[in-house]
Amino acid sequence: MSRKGNPYDNLSGQDAQAESFFKTLKSEEVCLTEYRSMKEVRDRLGEFIEQVYNKERLHSALGYVSPAKYEINYNGHQR
Repeated sequence: MSRKGNPYDNLSGQDAQAESFFKTLKSEEVCLTEYRSMKEVRDRLGEFIEQVYNKERLHSALGYVSPAKYEINYNGHQR
């Protein structure tokens, strides 16, 4: 728990990454979609994470490339 009025107390390392991920998930999927059922929520969120967040979306921590492209580049340099 953070101090009252200071939401950044616990934002170190993985906490900051989680906060960033959920901000992205909300702004790029949840707030733009009207879901009809919990099944649709699960399906759409899974699809967003797998197809958009992991394969298409550029990530600043990876030099503004997608995680899929970063992995391809990383594995290519390991040989």
